[in-house]
Amino acid sequence: MDQTTGTPAHPHEPHGEGFASKLNWLRAGVLGANDGIVSTAGLVVGVAAATTDATNILTAGVAGLTAGAISMAAGEYVSVSTQRDSEKALLAKEKRELAEQPDYELAELTEIYQAKGLSPETARKVAEELTAHDAFAAHAEAELRLDPDELTNPWQAALSSAVAFTVGALLPLLAILLPPVSWRIPVTFAAVVVALAITGSVSARLGGGNPRRAVLRVVIGGALAMAVTYGIGQLAGISGI
Repeated sequence: MDQTTGTPAHPHEPHGEGFASKLNWLRAGVLGANDGIVSTAGLVVGVAAATTDATNILTAGVAGLTAGAISMAAGEYVSVSTQRDSEKALLAKEKRELAEQPDYELAELTEIYQAKGLSPETARKVAEELTAHDAFAAHAEAELRLDPDELTNPWQAALSSAVAFTVGALLPLLAILLPPVSWRIPVTFAAVVVALAITGSVSARLGGGNPRRAVLRVVIGGALAMAVTYGIGQLAGISGI
């Protein structure tokens, strides 16, 4: 611990929160792409099982891609907006408490650093120096784990989610349209399984999980989704619905 700044001394820790945030965004992007792959694959495979008309398949695929991307973006925007509102409320409360109870807040900051292992004297010195430098930033970081200048951005989250979903959805859409009619479904199954294996492995490694288990879960889930929609498409095609 650097006693003049109150930051951890280990080189991998100063940006720990920012690094974790970036990993979360990356993992969310991978999962968004995974959703795009599975939902669009299930849709186009189901339609392809009912009809060989490329226009119908393309229309269904593009409609599913568009609706999915918008839905993901809207959901992420609402979720992150709520999170941002909560963060801003916490920061406003902290700023108000610093103005109204500076002595209490200094003692609170001292206790935080004591709890991290500093002696009472050192913790008090660190708290005083950080308070003198930027009391609000010091309390936001120590108490709330927030950087007032780097709050979550709902527009960025919405755009990232929509792009990730779209990128994932394009794979099964192209896989079902490009091959000859007799190869459409087998090629799509194979392409989706490989893509899901990759996204499952990447998301597991980012989260520190077991890649084999993650791959197995997403591949089985994706294959099951395609099998079910394929069966429904076959029934619809046979019955002429």
